[in-house]
Amino acid sequence: MKFSRRLSALSLLGLTVALSPTGANAADKDGLPRKIGDWTLAVSEDGDGCFLTRIYDRPGDTTLLLGLDRDGSNHLTVLNANWSINPKERLALDFTLTGGSYPKHFAVGLASDDQQGFVTSFEKPFPTYLARSQTLNIARGDVPVERLSLAGSGAAIAALRECVTARKAPLAKATRSGDAADGIPRDPFAKAASRKR
Repeated sequence: MKFSRRLSALSLLGLTVALSPTGANAADKDGLPRKIGDWTLAVSEDGDGCFLTRIYDRPGDTTLLLGLDRDGSNHLTVLNANWSINPKERLALDFTLTGGSYPKHFAVGLASDDQQGFVTSFEKPFPTYLARSQTLNIARGDVPVERLSLAGSGAAIAALRECVTARKAPLAKATRSGDAADGIPRDPFAKAASRKR
């Protein structure tokens, strides 16, 4: 039950390590997904970042996912099988960490398999704040939504950052050997040429 729920959570929003040339090879090379305490670290399907997942043993199997992209943007998703949030529903939630809070923070409802929940993003330092916190409390006004332990998040987020850094390979430049004298690549649609700026 917990294993199948974990696989469902990892498939959320295309963040799973897919059996594709970009996803599978990157994952195999890094030995991902892998466990870091209560957290699971994996590479995003598009290879543009990585994410952490933690499933809490409570009614509805609350699932927390934290994604971090190469550009530093982040995405926090929280799901539970007992919740009745509608997909695309606009929410204003209060997020409280050990050292600070985000009152009336915007989130959007979503559904994944048998779970409903929400996704939101924060400023770039958010993963650092999360790593330094013991708990993440979420409320909808006076109604408590979830109280989540962040035990082990420091080590998990350090590994998350290492995973993202490994995806920041220097952009390949078009090889000059086959280029014309005017600088136009022999194949301007090659992967390396398309990344050239």
